[in-house]
Amino acid sequence: MNYLSILLLALSLSGTVHAEDKAATTSSPSAYVNLVPAIVGNYGAGSKLKYYKADIALRVQAENVSKVEYHEPLIRDQLIQLFAQQTDEDMNEFDGKEAMRKAALQQVQQVLKQEEGEDLVEDLLFNNLVVQP
Repeated sequence: MNYLSILLLALSLSGTVHAEDKAATTSSPSAYVNLVPAIVGNYGAGSKLKYYKADIALRVQAENVSKVEYHEPLIRDQLIQLFAQQTDEDMNEFDGKEAMRKAALQQVQQVLKQEEGEDLVEDLLFNNLVVQP
């Protein structure tokens, strides 16, 4: 009977510790800030105009949504400048798009670090990226 009591006590304690760990990791939920309307512009160099349309979402901690939304005009400006520098390979190939997504995330994080003193944005997602070469 003592073994059964000890086993039940151990199981109940391990469940409590697991619940505390789970609560600690989910204490700050993520939220998404959609850049609306979509960013539309030209990219590349040459005589032929090339267009893109990018629907972008920024993943942030829920408590940082208002800070990120406040800086949305600056974020949009930085992303437009970044897209304008891209080549056909960057915009049409999967590896190029992924590299561009990472560069865009770095650019946004850098701007927010200058403005707010911290990165604020955890990830940048392309909900939709349409290119007309």
